[in-house]
Amino acid sequence: MNILIIGGGGVVGQKLGRALAERGELRGQAIEKITLADINDPAPIDGGAVKVETVTCNIADPSSVEACVTADTDVIYLLAAIVSAHAEEDFDAGLSINLMGTLNVLQRARELGTKPVVVFTSSIAVYGGEVPDPIVDHSFLNPQTSYGAQKAMGELLLNDFSRKGFIDGRGFRLPTISVRPGKPNRAASSFMSSILREPLNGQEAVCPVEADFPHYYLSPRKCVENLIKGAEIAERDLGQNRCMMMPGRMWTIGQMIDAMTAVAGPEPATLIKWEPQPDIQAIVTGWRFDLRPEKAVTLGLSADESFEDNVRYYLEDDKPAG
Repeated sequence: MNILIIGGGGVVGQKLGRALAERGELRGQAIEKITLADINDPAPIDGGAVKVETVTCNIADPSSVEACVTADTDVIYLLAAIVSAHAEEDFDAGLSINLMGTLNVLQRARELGTKPVVVFTSSIAVYGGEVPDPIVDHSFLNPQTSYGAQKAMGELLLNDFSRKGFIDGRGFRLPTISVRPGKPNRAASSFMSSILREPLNGQEAVCPVEADFPHYYLSPRKCVENLIKGAEIAERDLGQNRCMMMPGRMWTIGQMIDAMTAVAGPEPATLIKWEPQPDIQAIVTGWRFDLRPEKAVTLGLSADESFEDNVRYYLEDDKPAG
């Protein structure tokens, strides 16, 4: 079993690589090699008994994809993306990576003729507009951002390539992943980690929305667990639509801060500054949060039990020492 993680330099990609190496098997087969690929050479990880390689790959370049996606690749995790606010600011960059890059990877998988498993990370940004709540498995996609539209197009490609038998695809619409380690990125949702992560690290953070703003969340730990389970779902159980919501839970900003206080005490919350940012608000208020992921739950995926768990997982897995 050889696994390729495209986007292997990111938070989820690195955690997924480590989790798979520690697990040592996938889909009933021993993992021989994991390849972490990204636009910049990913940080190496210790795979123990599993061989782990790192390579550079620009999915906007078909020749780069061809060199990266090789004939011995059994499972491809396609995590790479230009994130929401970046894709909104730079339409061409989003189109190049989120749409054409996805197509390049699928075309390469098709060319191999080996029908690899392709696990595609979509986003709940595919929902929006005039679609009644709650959002259920059969709600139609109506994205209100370029990022959401590009992810929706990627889902359609994944479904059609699977229908034609070129790949065994499955796509998961990720909730906002929080609490993410590292530094803020260009995602509009980045503050949904930074308002917790920075205070837990003793630093100030800015919240651009009100305390009653609700959203749909999942921890990095649970996201990785679900991505592994998602790769193991039998093809016959996926149905005619290979894409589905990944389970998460809805919390308001105020509830998240209360959860942080319950776990870490009152001091971190005093480091949050409330400063409205209309550009961020314009994006995130178009997203939906009342999601009912029944299909994924039936197939064995799960959400965090509480947001206190999200905070604990960050403290256990990612908080810098010292």
